[in-house]
Amino acid sequence: MSEQGRRGQRPDHGRSGGGRSAAPRAGGNGPRAGGRPPQRRGRRGGEVDPVRTAAADTLEAVATSDAYANLVLPKLLRERGISGRDAAFATELVYGTLRLRGRYDAILARCTNDRPLDQVDPPVLDLLRLGAHQLLGMRVPAHAAVSETVALVRSRVSLGAGGFANAVLRAVSAADLETWLDRLSSEIHDDGARLAAVESHPAWVVRALRSSLRAHGRPATELPELLHADNEPPAVTLVARPGLVSPEEVVAQVDRSLAEDATPGRWAPTALRLPGGDPAALPAVREARAGVQDEGSQLVALALAAAPVEGQEARWLDLCAGPGGKSALLGAIAAERGVHLVANEVAPHRARLVAQSTAALPRESVEVRTGDGRTLGEAEPGAYDRVLVDAPCTGLGALRRRPESRWRRLPEDLPGLTALQRDLLESALAAVRPGGVVAYVTCSPHLAETSAVVADVLRGRDDVTRLDAREALLAATGRDVPGLGDGPDVQLWPHVHGTDAMFLALLRRER
Repeated sequence: MSEQGRRGQRPDHGRSGGGRSAAPRAGGNGPRAGGRPPQRRGRRGGEVDPVRTAAADTLEAVATSDAYANLVLPKLLRERGISGRDAAFATELVYGTLRLRGRYDAILARCTNDRPLDQVDPPVLDLLRLGAHQLLGMRVPAHAAVSETVALVRSRVSLGAGGFANAVLRAVSAADLETWLDRLSSEIHDDGARLAAVESHPAWVVRALRSSLRAHGRPATELPELLHADNEPPAVTLVARPGLVSPEEVVAQVDRSLAEDATPGRWAPTALRLPGGDPAALPAVREARAGVQDEGSQLVALALAAAPVEGQEARWLDLCAGPGGKSALLGAIAAERGVHLVANEVAPHRARLVAQSTAALPRESVEVRTGDGRTLGEAEPGAYDRVLVDAPCTGLGALRRRPESRWRRLPEDLPGLTALQRDLLESALAAVRPGGVVAYVTCSPHLAETSAVVADVLRGRDDVTRLDAREALLAATGRDVPGLGDGPDVQLWPHVHGTDAMFLALLRRER
């Protein structure tokens, strides 16, 4: 959320009571012509808005099935024929509710008549959060936000729950966002707890991010800005895969109303930012010559491709390739250099995604495999010139695009993840040949998953040199990316670089 949004100037999604778009739809039919199911009726006969119903269904799937909103919601919208402004409204409802859940919980806890939130039925609590976001994070009239949310509660839970929701949301609507935030700031005296509530992050994540900032030479005073950036919806960023399509060719395919506002990425020569629209509608994306990919994700792949390697090159390896964005970018560069890329993924369904992402590459240039990356180094020692380890992690660096991750991950997850990360990095160092380079990458700035893993693996080894990843980034982009710290590793930040918080270490095996 922008500073304006945080302080009460809410984005106008043009929706009034009943959930209908205030603007006329082109052709007079709009999304309802696409087969949207009829409106459900609440327990008292009132219609339940199908757009809000889609948002509620998505939140339910996220809560009960460990699903991800970015996978559930688009499919739901297509199936129900919801598009245009209605789709944008549903998207903001879902993502805003998930991002700001912690903030809304702190506010709701002050409106439930001393009833602890952990005693509120989870389906009701999710819908209260949905209502709170309409009241405090969007320009939805209070009467519409309350009545529509109450209708959802009555239709999905019970009449009694609807009465409870009505009372709670009316209490929420008694003050604007700025007043609520001032109240939270004055009532919560611990700095970490206050930031956790106001900027909607679990307290353990707040502590971890503060430590990471300090470890990378950044002042802890940047923490509120970093947390705030995590709550900003990310730009739509595309990658133009080298040798397959240029950024200019992608822009030429963008709708004319959006093309004027399309801009190059800030750092990566392959990146292109769009002001909106559906990237899947672009021919280059449908044909896998381009793709949706965060600029930070592009930068770490480009840096690996630019790192100095001794001797001739023939084979590269992406050890943990799913879902395939980095494989497709590396594969495009490899094809231009006459190098073969092996994209390995342990999960068959993710390996299929890798195959889709790399579909535009010549078949002789890329091989998609299914296998355990932890054993690949032993099976193929010294077989590769460059190896990417994009290790499974907490995902705390991508909270902008997967907001549910902040509520799903726990500190207890770290030991299992870091053990896996060490195993994968050790396998990669076995798989790379002397003179070759390994890139260790995580989409998390947590120190336990980044520099600590590298230090643990390198402890006692004298056959590996830690390269300066900043120099590789400069060679890859031709631009001096600021704010990278003292090196040799690179940590990108949402509030500094406008990317996910990607970590990169480059390691060269000497013998």
